[in-house]
This record gives sequence, C-alpha cells and structure tokens, in this order.
Amino acid sequence: MSTSFKSIRYFIAVAESGSISAAIHELGVSQSVVSQAIAQIEADLGTLLFERRARGMSLTHAGHQFLRHAHQIEVAMRNARDALSSRPHTVTGSLNIGVTSLMVGYYLPFLLERFKRVFPRIDVHITEDRRDYLEHLLVSGELDVALIVVSQLQNYRALATETILRSGWRVWCPVNHRLAGEEKVFASDLAQHALVLLQVDELGDASTALWNDAGSDPKVLIRTSSVEAVRSLVATGAGCSVLPDMLYRPWSLEGDRIEARPLAVALPALDVGLAWRKGAALPESLTNFLTAVRPTLASQNAASTGHIR
Repeated sequence: MSTSFKSIRYFIAVAESGSISAAIHELGVSQSVVSQAIAQIEADLGTLLFERRARGMSLTHAGHQFLRHAHQIEVAMRNARDALSSRPHTVTGSLNIGVTSLMVGYYLPFLLERFKRVFPRIDVHITEDRRDYLEHLLVSGELDVALIVVSQLQNYRALATETILRSGWRVWCPVNHRLAGEEKVFASDLAQHALVLLQVDELGDASTALWNDAGSDPKVLIRTSSVEAVRSLVATGAGCSVLPDMLYRPWSLEGDRIEARPLAVALPALDVGLAWRKGAALPESLTNFLTAVRPTLASQNAASTGHIR
C-alpha cells in the first residue's frame, strides 16, 4: 500500500470542503496533485470514495467509513508530533532507580547508557540494596523504578512489572569434571560434589528446592557474593555451582573454560525486569525512562540468550 499521510490530508480536505477546487485553496497545491492522491487511495483500497458530480464531490458509503479512519490517523500523527516536539534532550528532572547487587553489572549499564543518551539533563540517583527493601522503597514512593528479579516479588499486587528476560538454571562444572559428560544432572548426583554457591538474595530461595529434592544437604565449599569468584573457582576445579543462564559465560577471567549442563528436574525460571508502583498515571520521569530503554531491553534480551548453548 503506497498511501501517504499527505494523501490522507488531501482526502480529508476534499471530503470536508466538497470539491477539489475548494480544497486546493486550503492546501496550497495544484488540482492534479490532489486528484492523483485521491485516485491512489482509491486504488489502494479497491473502492470509490467519492461520487464525482458537476458541482463537486460527495462521499460514498465507503468514503464516509474511510473518513473516520482518516481523522484517527490525523489525530495520531498530531499526538506523535507533539510528543516529539518536546525535545527529550531539553527535559529536566530526576529519576530514582533501585537495583540489586546481581543486576548492577549485567543490565544497569545498558539501560543507563540508553536513558542518558536520550534524556541527558535528567539527574539519576541509584540505590543498591536487597530486593525486599527495594520493594519497600517502591511502594513508599522513594524509588521510581527498580531493576530486580520480578518473579520473586512479595508486593506484586502493589507493583507493575515489565520483564526483560526469563532465565533457566544449569549446573556449572569444570571442563574435565564427571558431570560435564552427563546429558542432564540429577540433584542427588550434584549433592555428592563440592559446591560453590553464589550468595545473593535473588538466588538463595530459588535454589532451596533443588536440595530438598536431593534429600540431603549440599557439600558447600564456599558461599560468595561474587559471580567472578564463582567462575574462577568452578573453572579451576574447586567445585560445581548451580546458577541462572543469564549469568553464564564459558570462560573465567583467567581464561579457563566452564561447562554448563541442564538439571534433570528444572528449577523455576527467574524473570528479570523492571518494577514500579502501580498507579492511575505514571510519573513523567518513569514514562521517559520506559520510553527510552524499551528498545535496549529487547536487544539486551537477545544478547543474553545468545550466551546460552
């Protein structure tokens, strides 16, 4: 379909004035341009929109129907033009973002870079804390938005969410480890090996079910809050770990390889995303943030899933 917005404007002018000659005075274009535009619309739609008469033009039934849609298109375009005319680079204000320690290095930099590029004059304040405390700050209005694991929200009735990605879990092990040769790993087998556990609030509760299924306590070598420490310890043969796919990279910082194998009984997936307080109308700062980062959410999702093998 080749109908342009300009052609629709010409159609509306003729429909409302009742003739091409009257419309061209308003539009400031030639009669041939308007006639060709209307003929193109009729060809695209496959129907006549006007009845041509000696003293003007009147709408057919199809013409009346299309006029309603044409007005809607005109309003939508006007709204879009008004929104863009606000010039985001001149907008000022502040935005309070909450983030958990797990999310700081993985998604926050991408979102901040996009937002500051579009809205450079908005001051951003970041609070890093546990998920439950960030939820409290969201509900109380002290934070505008938080980057957290939204599938574990406690105040889900008071918060709206938008998911970035859904991440499953796998067993991480050294390249020559016995479990690296397994197609799937059972919790009972994993419990027999030394384990390196990432101790952050988003992951602790989620992995508890795994050890309940195993019927025994895990042989924990170390609990650490550092993802890079887990990578290094696993890659050098100190132990295995169970972590979400969103964190998986096949190499440690030292260049040692890490293998990952699926669990025989899958753990519930983690949904990573944005959360904010529900309300009748979103604050302008939050609306600007969501508008700016949504394209980045989609691209970062694709990049993250690309690491899964």
